[in-house]
Amino acid sequence: MKATRIAAAGVAAASAVLVLSAPAFAHVSVQPEGEAAKGGYATVNFKVPNERDDASTTKLEVSFPADHPLASVMPQPIDGWSVKVTKSKLAKPLTLHGEKIDEAVSKVTWTATGKGVEPGFFQKFPLSIGALPEDTDELVFKALQTYDNKEVVRWIEPQKEGQEEPENPAPVLALSAASTDGHHGSSTAEDASDTSKPAADSNTEASSADSSDTTARVLGVVGIVVGVAGVAYGVLAGRRRTSA
Repeated sequence: MKATRIAAAGVAAASAVLVLSAPAFAHVSVQPEGEAAKGGYATVNFKVPNERDDASTTKLEVSFPADHPLASVMPQPIDGWSVKVTKSKLAKPLTLHGEKIDEAVSKVTWTATGKGVEPGFFQKFPLSIGALPEDTDELVFKALQTYDNKEVVRWIEPQKEGQEEPENPAPVLALSAASTDGHHGSSTAEDASDTSKPAADSNTEASSADSSDTTARVLGVVGIVVGVAGVAYGVLAGRRRTSA
């Protein structure tokens, strides 16, 4: 009986680890290069993994938060993709560098001009954004991921405090405290406008994903090994009792 319980626990552990690790590398997400400090500028990357085995991602639409508008949004060119920045009139003008701004970016759309993000790959879409708001700790975006089979995945669900992560969570950019040395964020608008740097490779292998993805996969493998070991132990224990 004890051996059977151990085997069952091992299988349960393996299943739980796999369930917990899967979302870590399946969602559209946004991360800054360095930090995104309040009141400053930052370069951020929207990371888009391909979740399908038989279709490629050919379009990404990112809607910007209307409650915290950003006057400056500049994309970096990416081989194999075209980009369109859409602006909208503001109900309340902003003051940026002493000038009044009456419109802000409401959406950025990337469209593949080639194969797009093929199965087994992911793509980063970089933007320079600012000035970042000083009255919030995060910016919540909404993203639509379109595949070449016309399927659209809507990453628009907000994370509610105290609840489990939604099935299709919206990308969230965490903002750090403003720097005390007068330099805000990891990059300035001038840095972002320099497009002489090589664009990100349009198809970066999923095996080169960030450390969080790798950790999730390792945990999944460990969970499977634990489960198999538990089952094997239970079988061997049962055979010993039978032969005794």
